Amino acid sequence: MDAIREKIEQVGGVRALRARLDAEELSLLAEISADAGDGRGVVEELAPVLRVSTREVERRVDDSRSVVRRMPQLHAAMRTGEVESYGARRVLAVVDPLDDDTARQVDGLLAEKLTDAPETAWQPGNLAQRVRRLVEKTDPDGQTERARQARAERKLELAPGEHAVSSLEVSLPAEQAGACYSRVDAMARSLRHGGDRRTLDQLRADVAADLLLGRDPGVSPPEAAAMVYLHVPVDAALSLSDDGCELDGYGPVPAPIAREIMTNERSIWRAVLCDPGTGEPVDLGRTRRRPSAVIRELVRVRDRECVMPWCHRPARHCDHDHEHPWTTNSGDSDGGGSTSVANGGSRCRRHHRLKDHPGWSTRYDPVHGVTRVTTPHGATYTAHRDPVLTPTRHTPKRTAPKRTEPAREDPARTAPTRQAPGRQVSARRQLARAEPDRETTDPGTAGPEHHDDDSPPF
Repeated sequence: MDAIREKIEQVGGVRALRARLDAEELSLLAEISADAGDGRGVVEELAPVLRVSTREVERRVDDSRSVVRRMPQLHAAMRTGEVESYGARRVLAVVDPLDDDTARQVDGLLAEKLTDAPETAWQPGNLAQRVRRLVEKTDPDGQTERARQARAERKLELAPGEHAVSSLEVSLPAEQAGACYSRVDAMARSLRHGGDRRTLDQLRADVAADLLLGRDPGVSPPEAAAMVYLHVPVDAALSLSDDGCELDGYGPVPAPIAREIMTNERSIWRAVLCDPGTGEPVDLGRTRRRPSAVIRELVRVRDRECVMPWCHRPARHCDHDHEHPWTTNSGDSDGGGSTSVANGGSRCRRHHRLKDHPGWSTRYDPVHGVTRVTTPHGATYTAHRDPVLTPTRHTPKRTAPKRTEPAREDPARTAPTRQAPGRQVSARRQLARAEPDRETTDPGTAGPEHHDDDSPPF
């Protein structure tokens, strides 16, 4: 028992060390944010350094500003190892709607309450509960406005999970969320009492999916109908292999699941023709007459994600970007300036705007799938795109971005073009048929450089 007790105390020491390191990170982020001024640029530069998403970096930067400026006592508690970043974030979620003076008042009262409090008071849930009471006491008249603000921020989020499962989270006003759950639960329990052998958790999930998809709830288990691209090698489709299947916007899925989606009559299909030598898509089955739409869709299929190395927003939610600015009379044989697959790339709205931001150099070679990004402070990251299917010859995969010293030239741009094997030449001929006449292409319908301000920024 003494050995176990000693290890428990060591775990406590690790937790206190983590809290102090969290406090140090918040201090540094607050200083960087104050010095840099441009929030978007510094967030993008911090993302590969912290090895988290840009959204998480934004949260940490916002937390750093709030803790350092508005909650100094909470920050001091972090420095002494009492509370980690998760507990601090729970506190900030409660005080965020408050003005700075009220937040500092709550911060001081919380410090007084915790002076002689037991260790359990520092647990995040208990800490947040104490702060709620202090906020209600300090600013009772603001409760209604805070509730209205929170209810106005209702949203729906899709979070990809593991093992071919994702989560759909809806933030709603409390009474609506409670009513929705009660209805789904009642329908699930009715089916269960009627002899359905699915568990209540399965039934609730299936009933909710049926209601959202407009089907008769609970009649049958939900089918795996697909409204996105499913990449399935021919041998996997024929059950000769179980490798290489991917669901657009999610990632690898087991081949049996892919075949279930593929054979579902409700799934929407497009033929994707790939060059067997490179594994890259070169053409799509035609269901539209305008070739510009085909090009944009083929670029989305090929890239699958935003081309920035640390961004994984699905390409279907990205802008179609011209790597070389669009021109009506481009003489570049590689497609420079034209509306073509060879000159197109998928960039989310956030990184589309960042492309021309002062100090940033973002280059994407669509043909070779190489992205090279140089930040305003000199760090350079290079990554390679994965082919849609596994190629028959070796091709570099999209790797984690590698940080290097700034370079004057982009090797992907200056390297000589290698003549492809005969099979690939045939594929390029197929691609040429999908390419519109450069002299007659309408930039307004072929993925122009301008941005639609009504689209959500990312």
